[in-house]
Amino acid sequence: MLKIYKILPVGFASNSYLLTNDNQTAVVIDPSGSSVLQRAEALGLKICAALLTHGHFDHVGACFALSDAGVPIYCAQAEDELVHGKDSMYFQYGLPAPTFKTQSILQDGDKITLAGMSFSVIATPGHTVGSVTYQVENNLFTGDTLFEESVGRTDLPTGNWSSLQASVKKLYALEGEYKVYSGHGEDTTLETERKYNMFIRA
Repeated sequence: MLKIYKILPVGFASNSYLLTNDNQTAVVIDPSGSSVLQRAEALGLKICAALLTHGHFDHVGACFALSDAGVPIYCAQAEDELVHGKDSMYFQYGLPAPTFKTQSILQDGDKITLAGMSFSVIATPGHTVGSVTYQVENNLFTGDTLFEESVGRTDLPTGNWSSLQASVKKLYALEGEYKVYSGHGEDTTLETERKYNMFIRA
């Protein structure tokens, strides 16, 4: 049975999520820092893959250690330049370029199976050009696209307000009910956001 562990940020970082279906292996979404690795160890979970909703550095802090350990790191093809290229927030803040490797093979509509769990990839550009949402059963991991009664900012490199509006409405249009796990703040539901999100109306 799917279990989701939410790891709250320490310092300037995002929410991270450990997902497991067998209590032995796990996938981490947005591994923002070392607390993710510590939580996995405490739970006795072996991280088999990392999925990035987007490439901002507050979401990727543990990628260096994961990559060194041979854990594959996935992001959307359109996001790879933001992780490693001239628009990287590492460059924006005068930090060294990230050295971890990404397997940038994800496209809208892809379905991948990792650690016995099925992940559907939904392209949700706007916060960044390659932002994605991951659907696992009736759960959505939206990164910085959709928050509890709020949405992501679009004033950073590759951000675009029109794209974000279209992406959030794309999520609103999904049939059924979903729990929403975002990159910052509290969990919510898609139905709550359809009704009460004042930034982008359903």
